Amino acid sequence: MDRLTAEKVLLRAQNLPLYLHAYAFHLNMRMEKILPEDLLTIAHQQQLGGVKVHVLDGESQALCHADDARLRNFGEQAQRYGLDIHIETSASDSQTIDQAVNIALKSGASSVRFYPRYQGALQQVLARIAEDIQYIKQRYQHSGLSFTLEQHEDLKSHELVSLVRAADFPQLSLLFDFANMINANEEPLTALAVMAEDITQVHIKDALIVREDQGMGHRACISGQGDLPFRELLLGLICLGEERPQVTAYGLEEEVDYYAPPFRFNGEGDNPHIPWREMSETALPEHGLEERLKKEVQDALNQIHHVRTITDSLIKQARELLTPA
Repeated sequence: MDRLTAEKVLLRAQNLPLYLHAYAFHLNMRMEKILPEDLLTIAHQQQLGGVKVHVLDGESQALCHADDARLRNFGEQAQRYGLDIHIETSASDSQTIDQAVNIALKSGASSVRFYPRYQGALQQVLARIAEDIQYIKQRYQHSGLSFTLEQHEDLKSHELVSLVRAADFPQLSLLFDFANMINANEEPLTALAVMAEDITQVHIKDALIVREDQGMGHRACISGQGDLPFRELLLGLICLGEERPQVTAYGLEEEVDYYAPPFRFNGEGDNPHIPWREMSETALPEHGLEERLKKEVQDALNQIHHVRTITDSLIKQARELLTPA
């Protein structure tokens, strides 16, 4: 940590915009034990800045099934708690985006996250994504929403940067996930360096790197127990932006036991085949479901404490560096 970094840490780390992420409660939401409205209550109790919730979280009680009155009430509850809402979806086609934007606007959300799920030759996939981005730009550029394209396991950092910069769409930026670059055969700190100028939002998690088939998969784990340079990533993200913080939302996305296989490989060439994949999902346990659901909630709360402990340690380090001997 140098003096400039220390100064940024002291100005920013104390009030980091932490958001509760619905995926940290994925199994509970699959079983409808925790619903979108419950996330608002938990975020309020934990003194967080907002929530990130997927349109499908909560199964039959998900926001995609909510009528206008419920969406309005959801937004009003968030407003009473002083919470920001980010809506997330898991494709980039027009129908999927229209649904997410409709939910976002009716609930008073500020941002929509998406990621593409196409199969085919890489260059063909990139062309389709570019078309999707132009659709979002032409239809929703003046909606008041911001949009983030997440690096999600199959595209490399420079490919994502190229998509965003070619779009000429000021409301579009990148969402950096602590682990998803691994599946595209990239290392976390390298990916952060490539994407740095275009990142405005983050998903925080930890993972074990699984090296296989000339590529890498990842298995998400309890924060602090994985292979990721967790502290270094957090420090680097806090310091993005010269005059003001560039990252405006850090999603707390504890994903214990989630597994994603390799999608990009050594020696694959310039136009590899990108395989089809389903939306992210963590398998329900075969036994002991109730205990697993309780543990998931505790893991999510523990991650909040873990991240705050790291930010506190960064602040302490910064103060020591800047305090004259």
